[in-house]
Amino acid sequence: MAGRNALPWLLLSLLVIVLDQWTKYIVLGALDHLQRVEVIPGFLNWTLAFNTGAAFSFLADESGWQRWLFTSLAIGVSAVLVVWLGRTPRGDWRTALPLALIVGGALGNLIDRLRLGHVTDFIQVYHGDWYFPAFNIADSAISVGAVALIVFGFVGGKAVGDGG
Repeated sequence: MAGRNALPWLLLSLLVIVLDQWTKYIVLGALDHLQRVEVIPGFLNWTLAFNTGAAFSFLADESGWQRWLFTSLAIGVSAVLVVWLGRTPRGDWRTALPLALIVGGALGNLIDRLRLGHVTDFIQVYHGDWYFPAFNIADSAISVGAVALIVFGFVGGKAVGDGG
């Protein structure tokens, strides 16, 4: 079984990248900047926004150096996670699934940064006057992957019914 690592999980990363870029392509052609389209009243809008920063527009107001910082981080983190996948047994989905989601999300946003100079966001969740910062499929994959990595880390990689 040696050599049967989790690198095939990178196909999930590729799927995330394709879905992310496809949805961004659609939104860029359908909406004007900051235009809101109500999807679920009181909860969800499509809203085209551009983010030159990181999560929650962190450092978005800086002069442009942050583009290269976040580009470098995306490349570095993705490389580390791909190496981690290469050292993970293929059947260890509790490790491979979250890592693949994070890699796909990081690379999806990296494509935007390199191609456009910013990340395209369009999903806006809100309630009343409270608005969560707009996000995209790549952001969702990163968030779900990070939470899953933490949760699966707490359960210690034991399958249900293993007594642990």
